[in-house]
Amino acid sequence: MAHATGTLTSTFVTVASWPRYAYSKASYIDSAVALGSTMRRFMSLLLASSVAFSPFTPSLAKDAPTDKKEASKDEDVKAPTTENAVHTKHSVGIAGRSVAYTATAGNLIIRDEKGEPQASVFYVAYTVDTGKSEKRPVTFLYNGGPGSSSMWLHMGSFGPVRIETASPAATEPAPYKLVPNSDSLLDKTDLVFIDAVGAGYSRPVGKAEGKDFWGVDQDVSAFSRAIQRYVTINNRWNSPKFLYGESYGTTRSGALVDALQDKGMAFNGVILMSSILNYGVRMPGYDEMYIGYMPSYAAAAWYHNKLANKPADLKTYLDQVRAFARGPYATALAKGQDLPAGEADAVARQLAAFTGLSPQYVKEANLRIEPARFRKELLRNERRTIGRFDARFEGVDEDAAGEVPGYDASDTGISGAFITAFHDYISSQLNYHSDLDYRPTFGDIGKDWDWKHQAAGIKRPLQTAYVAGDLAHAMRTNPHLQVLSVNGYYDFATPFFITEYDLSHMNLEPSLRGNVHFLYYPSGHMVYLNTEALRQLKGDLARYYDDTNHS
Repeated sequence: MAHATGTLTSTFVTVASWPRYAYSKASYIDSAVALGSTMRRFMSLLLASSVAFSPFTPSLAKDAPTDKKEASKDEDVKAPTTENAVHTKHSVGIAGRSVAYTATAGNLIIRDEKGEPQASVFYVAYTVDTGKSEKRPVTFLYNGGPGSSSMWLHMGSFGPVRIETASPAATEPAPYKLVPNSDSLLDKTDLVFIDAVGAGYSRPVGKAEGKDFWGVDQDVSAFSRAIQRYVTINNRWNSPKFLYGESYGTTRSGALVDALQDKGMAFNGVILMSSILNYGVRMPGYDEMYIGYMPSYAAAAWYHNKLANKPADLKTYLDQVRAFARGPYATALAKGQDLPAGEADAVARQLAAFTGLSPQYVKEANLRIEPARFRKELLRNERRTIGRFDARFEGVDEDAAGEVPGYDASDTGISGAFITAFHDYISSQLNYHSDLDYRPTFGDIGKDWDWKHQAAGIKRPLQTAYVAGDLAHAMRTNPHLQVLSVNGYYDFATPFFITEYDLSHMNLEPSLRGNVHFLYYPSGHMVYLNTEALRQLKGDLARYYDDTNHS
């Protein structure tokens, strides 16, 4: 089945920066959002990965659907214990030429140390028919959660088709439009989208249970075995290899690349989209989260025209905000309750000027603005809220007097389109059918997640996930590994300033620091929802693959 090339136009120029870094503080988890519907809970558990499980606030996982009815129904259907795959032929237009490819939807069986089947891992692979697959790059992609399928990246980013949405407005109900993706990465790399065990069509089998996979290190082990299995049965050991994770998928990637390289599978690159690499600072008493969010607040205020003298250039403006955040603002917060009143007033005025809030509101919050409060306050006088995963989205609450938004408009505005599109696509175009329920996300996973992590170079397990050290270890042992950080300015789930902090605190030697690159786009957590940003990101990634692939 051939797909016609889609026609896309673009006039927006995004901001992209490679050899830069910035010092910041860490983040605050915006977990005070009130979730109102099952669909919102699905998306919130999935995309918030990094923001959903704060050790100092109620976890969104507690509000996520338990899927009890779905689980009991699913228990009557046995997951396959043998590997099966369905192959279909297609083509898509990319960069003015037709690219022929094979879509493979199937499952991989991963085994325990005794060789017994432990899980059936669902995947969809897109491979270009060049006749030289062993030399062609292959990229493994996944979302986060924990407990998410890869449906969101699969349907929205770099596959050969993508779902059209009205972002940043809410997308209308069905019928939805699945269109050829001229911004697909298939002209640069084969793509393998993998579902975590328990999500999508992936399930434990045999004597295995969810707890064998639902944890930081358990999850890394499962993905490691699944990737090794795919590489082995498809003769891809000598292919250039890349990992592409989004949200908690970046947490996975930081530890996964190190685990795979320890097993002898060296990687060319790791792409981190909307990152969270360190949960350790998210405890009461720390101010790093407020500092880390401040540039994101400023970006949202800029976008919604809430600045008294709006600068013309967002990038230049955010450089000024970063300097204030890591300088006077951080210094003031470090003084805690002993901050002199005069200094507090001066910092409040500047913080208000940068964020579009009133100085009085900032002072009443003790200079510490929580993300959920900001999302309610910025457009309060318009009786609107802004989105969490993407602050470009606007929502309307029952009233304008509340402290936090009643829902996330950037969640509800797209969920129906993505879920419907995937179900229709997998059956009608890829001809894959299963008696299992496809789980966009599975609430039990996040609820039961084991957050302990045996980090590289640390003798005792950490009580929560910190993987920047694992990533740094992978870079030291493989000095050719290239790390690319992809960030949305309007992401209130995993703010870019926190990512900059984490990646600039890996204690890398000067010879390795040039292997870490940053890209920025006028979008949110799912950068690709802005189609202009998607086009720019595709071009930037194309150059990244060209520079990183030495075959």
